[in-house]
Amino acid sequence: MGIKRIGRHLIAHRWRVRRIFPPDVMAVIERAIKAGEATHSGQLRFVVEGALDGAPLFRDQPARERALDVFSQLRIWDTADNNGVLIYLLLADRDVEIVADRGIDAKVGAAGWEEICKAMETEFRAGDFARGAIRGIDAVSRLLAAHFPRQGGGKNELPDAPVVM
Repeated sequence: MGIKRIGRHLIAHRWRVRRIFPPDVMAVIERAIKAGEATHSGQLRFVVEGALDGAPLFRDQPARERALDVFSQLRIWDTADNNGVLIYLLLADRDVEIVADRGIDAKVGAAGWEEICKAMETEFRAGDFARGAIRGIDAVSRLLAAHFPRQGGGKNELPDAPVVM
């Protein structure tokens, strides 16, 4: 565990998340998720966490491992077609992780998700967090629409609102 990482996590609090993702940006993200889910039967969640604290930080938990925990906590794996997808941003580490349930992951694979993560991280490094989030949501939605197109009315199994942890 590096002292630099601890320092970044100790100073990156919720106020920073609220500054980067104010309510109007969060509303745009929610609308993008709703619009995407109108084209597919998948379920998409967007979660941003400012920093790790307590045990996860001092265990030096990687962003990927934390994303898997969040995927489980939010029950994204609990969808009828196993097509839930989490876009997770750990702001202090400037790391984006995508965790997908087995139904969609088998069709896209790690390389497909990593490509989306890298594109989002490029936007984030440029300081355009809203654009990066929307581009990521749109890219995931296109993949879900290609493999799990919307049929009939469908049921929204998970909330569309982004989550701040």
